[in-house]
Amino acid sequence: MQRRKLKPGEKGFEVIAGTGRTQVARMVLGPNESTGGPENAHAKSDQWLYVLGGAGHAIVGGRSIPLKAGALLLIEAGEPHEIVNDRESELQTLNFYAPPAY
Repeated sequence: MQRRKLKPGEKGFEVIAGTGRTQVARMVLGPNESTGGPENAHAKSDQWLYVLGGAGHAIVGGRSIPLKAGALLLIEAGEPHEIVNDRESELQTLNFYAPPAY
């Protein structure tokens, strides 16, 4: 068993915990920040992205998908993707990878 307490307000990307089969990371993007892009893909890992707070959009395989609190998005292995915070407040996500990507 693993248990973690998340601290609010820490910007950036951080792998929080994982096993040999799965991994979880937290990401906080500030206003008008983005991560990833057309070359960003996890060749062998599916990524579930859950939006904890804020809003923005994801570009997955060239398609724009709106993101807001409560949204759950599956980015399948090999799909190029970018996460964009186009708002004036932080975009906070939890990201689950199977198998681990980092």
